[in-house]
Amino acid sequence: MKKLPHQVLLLAFVTCIYATASELLAQEAFEGNRYTERVTLFQWNSAAEPTGGPPRWDEPLASDRPDFTEASCTVGRGVRQLEMGYTYLSDSQDARHFCAHSFPETLLRVGAFAEWLEFRVGWNFGHERFHLEGQASTASGPEDVYLGLKLGLTLQQGVLPEMALMPQMTVPVGGPFSTGRVLPGVNWLYGWEINDFLSTAGSTQVNLLIDPFTGNEYLEVAQSWTFGYSLTDRLGAYTEWFVLAPAGADVIGTEHYLDGGFTFNLTNDIQFDVRIGKGVSAAAVDYFAGAGMAVRF
Repeated sequence: MKKLPHQVLLLAFVTCIYATASELLAQEAFEGNRYTERVTLFQWNSAAEPTGGPPRWDEPLASDRPDFTEASCTVGRGVRQLEMGYTYLSDSQDARHFCAHSFPETLLRVGAFAEWLEFRVGWNFGHERFHLEGQASTASGPEDVYLGLKLGLTLQQGVLPEMALMPQMTVPVGGPFSTGRVLPGVNWLYGWEINDFLSTAGSTQVNLLIDPFTGNEYLEVAQSWTFGYSLTDRLGAYTEWFVLAPAGADVIGTEHYLDGGFTFNLTNDIQFDVRIGKGVSAAAVDYFAGAGMAVRF
């Protein structure tokens, strides 16, 4: 019996998710402020007032971009949020030069069934160009599709953080950037609102990846820490460090990065962003820069 192509299975999976979520949206649309309770899977044993959780409609959206550290809250039940952007990367070493373009970095986030549950589908297109001793080569094509869930674990209570957990995977769709395999992973997110000006957050994730030089599987451990600054009611900024550390890779080295950027909320439901970053280890790319947006509806 002939197996169905990955693309057919993926399309069926995404269609089922979207149809289910859309039906829930139609059933659960409330008048005015949609959120009366901020519910998570667990609760800290603390007397401190719970804060955080999915933003209400009269509050600015919480996006997973532009920093590497994603938000520690879900979008909320009955909410759809579309995030997208563009990134340019460049790296030079001796006679070798590499540059890449990444777009549209699409991420669709759909909250359904409960405040603490979010479905996630991501897709991107890449273009890379190598120069080596006067010879140039290029590669372009779609990257593997990202599928995931975000589970809201806790709200923040005093010094105890807001947390979320994201089981995730990439599904092969073919092309020059496809791994040809389903690669699972998990991401643990945690954050604190310190005051009206300052927030801080981190993420710890482990993902199964493929060494592009040997084709062997390895685990990548990624750790990040970010600080967010509310400069005005609409303008925000962040500074961040993150590291990509391979465990068991044959050729890939550890990459450290520093980056920062700004966000601007045109409305509570529309956010624009810019970012720039620099590699601070030998294996990291020299620098990257990009811009994007997020829309809640």
